[in-house]
Amino acid sequence: MKTINHSSPEATPVTPADLSFGLALGGGGARGFAHIAMLEALDELGIRPAIISGTSIGALIGSAYASGMGGKDIRAYCDDLFLKRTAVLRKLFSHWNGNWFTSKGSMTGSPFSAENIITALLPVFMPKTFEELKIPFLAVATDFHEQSEHVISRGPLVPAVAASCALPAIFRPVQLDGRVLIDGGFVNVVPFDLLCGNVAITAAVDVTAGPKHEDKVPSFIDVIIGATQITMRSIVNEKLQRKKPDIFVRPDMGQFGVLEFYKYQEICAASVATKDEFKRACEAVLAA
Repeated sequence: MKTINHSSPEATPVTPADLSFGLALGGGGARGFAHIAMLEALDELGIRPAIISGTSIGALIGSAYASGMGGKDIRAYCDDLFLKRTAVLRKLFSHWNGNWFTSKGSMTGSPFSAENIITALLPVFMPKTFEELKIPFLAVATDFHEQSEHVISRGPLVPAVAASCALPAIFRPVQLDGRVLIDGGFVNVVPFDLLCGNVAITAAVDVTAGPKHEDKVPSFIDVIIGATQITMRSIVNEKLQRKKPDIFVRPDMGQFGVLEFYKYQEICAASVATKDEFKRACEAVLAA
């Protein structure tokens, strides 16, 4: 097995020919900004995943990484987008086609189109299909009517990522592959099990946390999202009782709300300690 040479400016890459490494990125809304530091850690170690799976925000960031963007590239893109709140609004409105809000959306109680928002937020140079990605990628969504996991690995990329991110009460469900799909976190919030047995090493990043602690009665939407996070954390904990990935980290994101995307900088700063933990864990597994 190749060793990692820290004396050189660039670490020796660990390619799939040397070692098969799978990466699972979990859902958690704005807390998912913590994924960026873990991607930077992999880049610094010279590890290139052979396959990536992602749910919700993990699917959004995971698809960008699978497209060939490095961790630093993703951070730079997010810096431009989220360090100034007006930048996000400008990008959203530059892609606005007049149908973020539709009569269908208002009837369902979820006015936002996940596909339109994801299209606006992803870099314009992103591939349009799974087949064009540089790393195989799996996006996890929930089939609403079948009450089951739906894994998407081919075809148009944006609808799949949008389906994985379609959190009820925020986004309308996405119709794709003849199915009605919602956020994948309801069935598989950290999809490391999709990789176990198919790669030599599986690494997973869990950004779930309980509801944010505040000295006030939570609003209607806070209760819905908080209850969702409780459910998702329970799903992860139950999965870990049955099977664990080789590497598992859980950044402390409890002080941040799922929708607090404007706290991008604070979330990134809070993930630094876990980046070091993740890096050490990867080094230990690679050295074994």
